[in-house]
Amino acid sequence: MTASAARVQGGSERPLRLRADDVEDLQVLSALAQDAVLSASEMTWDRKRRRFACLINRFRWEAVQESEQRDLHLERVQAVLAVDDVVAVRRQGPAPEVSQDIVLSLLMLSFRPDGDGTGRVVLTFAGDAAVEIEVEAINVTLQDVTCTYEAPSQRTPEHPE
Repeated sequence: MTASAARVQGGSERPLRLRADDVEDLQVLSALAQDAVLSASEMTWDRKRRRFACLINRFRWEAVQESEQRDLHLERVQAVLAVDDVVAVRRQGPAPEVSQDIVLSLLMLSFRPDGDGTGRVVLTFAGDAAVEIEVEAINVTLQDVTCTYEAPSQRTPEHPE
């Protein structure tokens, strides 16, 4: 996994800039993007560039412990989740023309191999919605693009078993 960072305006936090090129790396991105929320209209597929991207509001899991220890606010940040080397994109759930204003909650990213490094990157959302992205190889990036902001709920997302 490759990573680079730059300082956030006015703070010591560093925005994430990570790239996954194998299943293990993708699991790290999945953990960091879990519970991100986005509007269905914030997903795009550029066929010419062979890139699927979405603008997500990511919960900053990496800052929870420090926030609790220092009695700071929990945070979110806007980030771009991008998949390159895309061959096709399929959506499961409400029809795209009906669902553009629907807010989705990302549960996980996963990979279903087809062979020879090809396969499908799957974005699974709450409510049985999913986006299946057929790829030639795993090439996924997660990059924070704004300063952090206070999480409106001020609660850590929970996942009861």
